[in-house]
Amino acid sequence: MTDRAALPSGLTMAWSRPVGWFLDHVVYRTSVTGRHNVPTGGPVIFAGNHISFLDGPVMFGASPRPMHILVKKEMFKGFLGRILHASGQLPVDRSGDRAALQLGKDVLDAGRCIGILPEGTRGSGQAADINNGVAWLALNSGAPVVPVAILGTRTGSEHLDTVPRPGRRFHVSFGNALTLSRNPGETGRASMDRAGSEIRAALAGHVQDTIEHSGQPLPDADSRTNFTAVAGTPADHHLRKVQ
Repeated sequence: MTDRAALPSGLTMAWSRPVGWFLDHVVYRTSVTGRHNVPTGGPVIFAGNHISFLDGPVMFGASPRPMHILVKKEMFKGFLGRILHASGQLPVDRSGDRAALQLGKDVLDAGRCIGILPEGTRGSGQAADINNGVAWLALNSGAPVVPVAILGTRTGSEHLDTVPRPGRRFHVSFGNALTLSRNPGETGRASMDRAGSEIRAALAGHVQDTIEHSGQPLPDADSRTNFTAVAGTPADHHLRKVQ
């Protein structure tokens, strides 16, 4: 049996938190709402929609609490990889990574916060479909899930790899915390599918509410479009064995 990966040092936040704030409020103009919805103590899972490669850093800088974000392992190369490691972010293999989820749970069990973009890849940001890694973490740690709507990091018909010009206005909104648990007599698979559906619905609904209140639409999306309906079935992804 291999040893579990060590938790990132808490000191990683000493320098990375100010950098996140600088990105949000000096390089860009980020409006933040809903900070009062974030529990002030104990573990928290931040689940954000995903439209741009900047979503993780922007969520990191806007949060009232520090977090360790699950980032695809391909990003942990060269200078950027050293920065991600030094700032306490966690590499994850999107093709199947039980070890990364276990490390995420260990971080939560230590009373810290995890950030995750459960859509898995950049897209419309509607949260119409998510992977069940966030559900596994919530059910196995007992940590509340805070849906996070991120708008403005990509707009209109911009390419997925577009770097927004400095000074652009972003909006980040933290929604009501959602606590999930297994129901008596419910199988692990059924629990995870149900929890995934609840998280997906909460995130999709919060994104729509944020669009309506901020007036800032998703890329190529009319802000009047109703995204509260959650399409598709729970994503099985690579988590059938992680129960």
